[in-house]
Amino acid sequence: MVIFTSVILLISSIFLGISCKAETKDAEIILATTTSTYDSGLLDVLLPVFEEEYGYEIKPIAVGTGEAIAMGERGEADVILVHSRASEDKFIEDGYGTERFDVMHNDFVVIGPEEDPAGIIGLGASEAYIRIAETGSPFVSRGDNSGTNKKELIIWENAGVTPEGDWYLETGQGMGATLRIADEKSAYTMSDRGTFLSQEENLILIVLVQDDGILFNPYGIIPVDPETHPGLGINYEGAMELVEFITGAEGQDIIRKFGMEKFGQPLFYPDVIKK
Repeated sequence: MVIFTSVILLISSIFLGISCKAETKDAEIILATTTSTYDSGLLDVLLPVFEEEYGYEIKPIAVGTGEAIAMGERGEADVILVHSRASEDKFIEDGYGTERFDVMHNDFVVIGPEEDPAGIIGLGASEAYIRIAETGSPFVSRGDNSGTNKKELIIWENAGVTPEGDWYLETGQGMGATLRIADEKSAYTMSDRGTFLSQEENLILIVLVQDDGILFNPYGIIPVDPETHPGLGINYEGAMELVEFITGAEGQDIIRKFGMEKFGQPLFYPDVIKK
């Protein structure tokens, strides 16, 4: 009888252990995202509401868009929130993501010292980059294959300039760190507006170039395709619930209001529910 009871308890423990592991796995969502959503503080107000209402624990990993997409390709994330439309479309075409959903947008700004040694204030982005290169004025690039870095390289290409030389520095770091380095060096750099506004009080750099169509900066969210990564336990159900929340009324309203009280303007503009 003792042996029979022990066997029952052992079997129950095994099943209970499997059940707990499954519940733990299903309750966790790994979100790979660009640094701007983290550095701006948006995730700090958006994700806790989702976790409270949907019962998930989000593990955000803030890296450049290029690395976030690479994590999705390796099956190391359940969902990605990034901002490089061409790379996002390729991610889906290659079978790594199931569908892209619009989330929000803001824009990039070119910032630099108030003295503006290259004389770029008020210019278009490509013309400003030409002036910076011609004058050899210091420019700090993220150089990390992020969405911001990809956009910067598109502008250099449009300007017909190959950025290289002592005046061009690549940090290999996120937006917050790159802003601080550019500030220390009184250099030009490019930032998404949201991260710049969130860091502006600690910077001497100012906005010199803005409102150019090429500086438009849309963000998309993409669940990783579990069929591409069989056996890795991609939490597709959780990813889709996060998509539902971020693109739904409550998530879009949080995005719309984020930054208004502190900065007098939103840091991001919702693209699904715009009113």
